[in-house]
Amino acid sequence: MGHEVFTPNHTGVGERAHQANENITLETHIRDVVGCIEAEEISDIVLVGHSYGGMVITGVADRIKALVYLDAFVPGDGESLMGLLHKTLEPPAVAQFIGDFRGGALEKNGGMMHPIPAEMFNVSAANHEWVNRRCVPQALATFEMPVLLSGKIENVKRRPYILADG
Repeated sequence: MGHEVFTPNHTGVGERAHQANENITLETHIRDVVGCIEAEEISDIVLVGHSYGGMVITGVADRIKALVYLDAFVPGDGESLMGLLHKTLEPPAVAQFIGDFRGGALEKNGGMMHPIPAEMFNVSAANHEWVNRRCVPQALATFEMPVLLSGKIENVKRRPYILADG
């Protein structure tokens, strides 16, 4: 249909996994996407974010036409991914999950969280190995830094949410 698609990767993941370090934050990933928009001189944008990507696209909201949340987190101003996990996971599962991942990141992995296994996302058993091979440690700071909004997200009128149910 003539649309151009760009798939910027965040610092420290995907083909940029070699750049991983504990100093990467949510703001780093927001700047990665903004950098792509500016470098490619993209306008009239529909930005899609999946899972943690919802945090990132919300932070980029002042530069785009529409946001599409694909089974993603939708933060409000000042909310972090850890805070949203506290709201969405069932206690005591939330304490166990966050405690294990956060504690491991701080005590054993220099501020890097182990990848969340495919099983936690209800990925079909046949695809567990494939998904897990592609997941890499991610800086704990990306989970703990709150998104800070300027209020311009209110100008983005189209913000559909697609729930990947099952």
